[in-house]
Amino acid sequence: MHADSCPVFKNNPANSVVTHLLKSCVGHKLNYSKIIFTTLKFKIMNSLRNRVQLIGHLGVDPEVKTLDSGKKVARFSLATNDEYTGKNGEKVKQTQWHQLVVWGKLADTCEKYLSKGKEIAIEGKLTYRTWDDKDGKTHNMTEIWVNELLMMGGKAKS
Repeated sequence: MHADSCPVFKNNPANSVVTHLLKSCVGHKLNYSKIIFTTLKFKIMNSLRNRVQLIGHLGVDPEVKTLDSGKKVARFSLATNDEYTGKNGEKVKQTQWHQLVVWGKLADTCEKYLSKGKEIAIEGKLTYRTWDDKDGKTHNMTEIWVNELLMMGGKAKS
């Protein structure tokens, strides 16, 4: 059996894993549904790598800078809240703070429409950076580089 005989994966170079599997199964009974499921699972799991989705409220107005290259970058914090029931049955509210970085045209949008307290939904990826201050102390920071942003309601800032 040739790899191109499966109509779902025919002539699709992006499916090299499936092509390899099909070629290695020449002369054997093939279960295309199992191969398709395995491939879809592989692709879905790969699309989830380093992916962050949050809904929260801005902790500060975005700080927007224009770099020497002309590209804009916006930085701001986002608060997310989680509630759970404590040992004694009381509701406990926990706030997590996230540092967000937004580049390019999306940074322009942040500058124009976002302000402290505004609720947004974001999708991005985790990044880590390290730097040494003037005293030689090393600092580490975890940031989320935002690639999608949705404003959840309310009016634009004036």
